[in-house]
Amino acid sequence: MKKQIKNILLLLLFAFLFSCTGDNGKDDEMPVIDMTGDTAFPQNCATVYRGGNFTFAATFTDNEALGSFSIEIHNNFDHHTHSTDIADCEMEPVKSPVNPLLFIEEFDIPEGQRIYEASVGIAIPADVDTGDYHFMVRVTDAEGWQALKGISFKII
Repeated sequence: MKKQIKNILLLLLFAFLFSCTGDNGKDDEMPVIDMTGDTAFPQNCATVYRGGNFTFAATFTDNEALGSFSIEIHNNFDHHTHSTDIADCEMEPVKSPVNPLLFIEEFDIPEGQRIYEASVGIAIPADVDTGDYHFMVRVTDAEGWQALKGISFKII
């Protein structure tokens, strides 16, 4: 009888252990922002021109499903940092903004996409301050995980 109870307890212990391990059915991986391809733009330390246009291009991937992405452009005239790139760019002297560019926009990614080639045309007004700027890209997957890529660039 003791042997049967011992076997039942061992069986219950193994059942419990195996029920607690493995995939819990949730997406627990962050999405990925790839800005390394031949057509990816802007790259760290890039230059764009006021009064002109450029096309943001990057590839987003996720193990399950992507949700949305956002782009933010703001001045870096005070030399703050949140760059995710290891290369430092040559900076202009610190200055106060007069008419800096501020661009913040969010974009939906079609439902169920695991890979998405982002392409967004961005116009730079002719009257914005020239100088150092940050370009921030955030991608969020369908589960809510978020990745961030920040680069420095110049508007001349």
